[in-house]
Amino acid sequence: MRSKREWRRRVARERAGKSGARWKLAAATATLCGLIIVPAILFATHEADHRFTVEGFVCGADGKGEANVAVLVKDSRISYGQTVLTDGDGFYTATFHLHNDNLGDPLLVEAKGEQQNHKVQFDPKDLESERKIQVHFGSGCVHDRNGVSGPLLVVLGTGAAVVGGIVGVRMIKAWRKQRAKREKGQGKRKK
Repeated sequence: MRSKREWRRRVARERAGKSGARWKLAAATATLCGLIIVPAILFATHEADHRFTVEGFVCGADGKGEANVAVLVKDSRISYGQTVLTDGDGFYTATFHLHNDNLGDPLLVEAKGEQQNHKVQFDPKDLESERKIQVHFGSGCVHDRNGVSGPLLVVLGTGAAVVGGIVGVRMIKAWRKQRAKREKGQGKRKK
């Protein structure tokens, strides 16, 4: 009677161990998917062929970006405009919902009392490339905002390697443990 009870407990522990490893793997997979999918959903905007972005830097006389400067961006033909603020580096961005018939529209961009007139320019046949123009005020503080910074890539790569290593080591340990249990159980049966 006692051996049957012990056998049931052992089987229950083995099942719990297997489901625990599966749960951890499922949780890790869900987390990874969440890190990839959620930002895409949160930052989704119009399709590229309906989006026109005006971006640039506002700099002071010393060449440093000025934070919290109001920048007016206005499509004068359709009388639509936005006022946006610069970030800590002096960078601003304003996104419009424009169509191909807006090609050539007059564009007014104003910051710190200075005005610049441009035209909405893009290739109407290209439906995938980002449609944008850069308009800067002042000089000396223009940075590459399109590229991902090197340190960020290193941190993300290191984090992915650590997580992958931890999951891999745990999976290998679990497989070895299961194999040892199977071999031990087979050894008892042979006797």
